[in-house]
Amino acid sequence: MKKFLLMTGLVLGSLLLAALIVWWGHEGRQAEHPLQQASPWAIEAQADGSSRVFGLSLQAQTGSGQGSTLADVRALWPADTQLAVVAAPGETGTLEAFVESASVGFIAGKLVVTADLPPEVVQGLRERASKAEFMDSSTRKYQLNTADLSAAWQAPILALTFVPQAQLDAEMVQGRFGTPSRRLAQGEELAHWLYPSLGLSVTLKARSKDVLQYVAPARFEALLAAPLQALAPEPVSASTRPDDALSAPTNP
Repeated sequence: MKKFLLMTGLVLGSLLLAALIVWWGHEGRQAEHPLQQASPWAIEAQADGSSRVFGLSLQAQTGSGQGSTLADVRALWPADTQLAVVAAPGETGTLEAFVESASVGFIAGKLVVTADLPPEVVQGLRERASKAEFMDSSTRKYQLNTADLSAAWQAPILALTFVPQAQLDAEMVQGRFGTPSRRLAQGEELAHWLYPSLGLSVTLKARSKDVLQYVAPARFEALLAAPLQALAPEPVSASTRPDDALSAPTNP
């Protein structure tokens, strides 16, 4: 009888240990993958003008040392992150990290992360690049020299651009982020919804993928609002999609 009880105790102990290992492993995997709890709609705007989105911190000003780096992007998507300098004709370009398949919570899409680097540093990366190729008819992508990779991954993040696979609509955007402070029309195909307090612009496109751009709220006017205002100087006055309420009321 004692032997039976001893064996039963050992079996139960083994089962309990196995259950604890499984639970611990599950908790560990959750800790290793914060994106499981994230979403494109979850933006944490901070009092100092910085923000946090996708588990990444966007610094309020260059050189603060408080923002995330391109290495942090690679840590979140280790198998899918690529690094290159991208430049249009006549421009120095920017150092960017690309995630072709970025899953954030239950939302999948493409992610482009722009580094916060001075033009002369980017120019040096271009000049030492090991390879250059065209991305489209004019924009070129420069593959970094191996000797530059270590320092390049430590570059702080300036902006995030997320292109979800699923198309958005006005009702969804307003339901997630509220009424925009400004809405700008670019021709008959594009509408830009601006959210300065979140450091966010949402570009709704009639016939292609929509785009969400994130910066620190303190840098919103310089990095997003001013360039978009130059492209689309007139406020939206009519729907760019007949089936969407893109002309919803705008905050004064």
